Order: sequence, then C-alpha cells, then structure tokens
Amino acid sequence: MIRLTDYIAGFSQSTLAPWAELAPWALAAQAPAIVRQLLVQLPADEYTLEGDVAVHRTATVETGALLKGPLIIGAQCFIASGSLLRGGCWLDTHCIIGPGAELKTSFVFSGSKLAHFNFVGDSVLGHGINLEAGSIVANYRNERDDKEVQVRIDGQLQRTGCDKFGALLGDQCRIGANAVLAPGAVLRPASVVGRGQLFDGEVSV
Repeated sequence: MIRLTDYIAGFSQSTLAPWAELAPWALAAQAPAIVRQLLVQLPADEYTLEGDVAVHRTATVETGALLKGPLIIGAQCFIASGSLLRGGCWLDTHCIIGPGAELKTSFVFSGSKLAHFNFVGDSVLGHGINLEAGSIVANYRNERDDKEVQVRIDGQLQRTGCDKFGALLGDQCRIGANAVLAPGAVLRPASVVGRGQLFDGEVSV
C-alpha cells in the first residue's frame, strides 16, 4: 500500500490533510474538485481571486504565463512567462514553474521547481523537488491499447483504475535534464533519476 505520508513530510498537517488516505492516483484524479473546494476556504485578504484562479499576494506571475482554473498558487511562488498551468493545480509555498513548463492536474509541495520546458501531468510532488530542464513526467500510456496505468508496489504491479497518472515523487527527489518518468512512477524521498534516463516502473524492479 502506498501512503502519501510516507513520501511527503507533514502531509497529514497540510491543507490536503483531509485526503491523506487516498492513493496518489486517486488524489490526482480528484484534483479539480479538491482545488475548487480549497478555493472557497482561502483568506480573501491574502489571495487575489479571478474566477477560479487564486494567486497569493506575495507570489510573482510574469506576463505571458497562462493560468487556467481551478488553480491555487501559494505564497512566494514564481510563475515564469510562457508557462502553462491547467486542469486543477495546487501549489504550496516557494514553488517555481519556469519558462515553457506545463503543469496539469497536479499537487506541488513547498520549494519544488520545474526549471524550464518541463511537463508534469496528473501527479503529486513532495517538498524540495527539482526537475531540470526538459525533464518530463508523462501521464498517459499512448503506446498501447490498454491505457490503464499500473504502479509497482513492493515489487508487484498494481492496477490503478486510472488511464492518467504521472508520478508520486517523494520529498527532495532530483530529476535530471531530459529525463522521462513513464506513467505510474513512484519514487521514494531523495531519489535521483539521471540526465537523459528513462524510468519506467512497469519494467523497473
């Protein structure tokens, strides 16, 4: 069994605590609904709200960034020009979404960075994660007829019931430039994927 609290420190004390018992793929699947629920709880004096997009007043969003709700951007985040956030995303504090990066239907905890020209879809990222330039967290098994994503737990593959799930990345993971995480990646805290490498949990023991 995968427990979010084993991968992300303080999860059970975070804003997402009510969903701590969900599997990561279930959490990602419910992201739009969860973010909408959190939007109505935000302190109005701390966030600028336009439609279903909330940006903390201390965050920086450069001209040219495209923000699609439901979306919450936390304190001291930096969102660069040319980035795209869509599909239900939640960013904790001090996160960076660099130029050309796309974040879809994901939860990102404090201090994590998508450097530039990244894609992260339908994922849960812990604290202090760094994705170097061009690294990808794929979320869909385009190459086969059976699209259901599987994850490897204790050496055994488990079906998720989802056709879109990217990754659960534990705190302080490092993903090198141009690396690719295939759908269903589950990485323990402080894991490293080298530059240009492919990590596919369905074939990796």
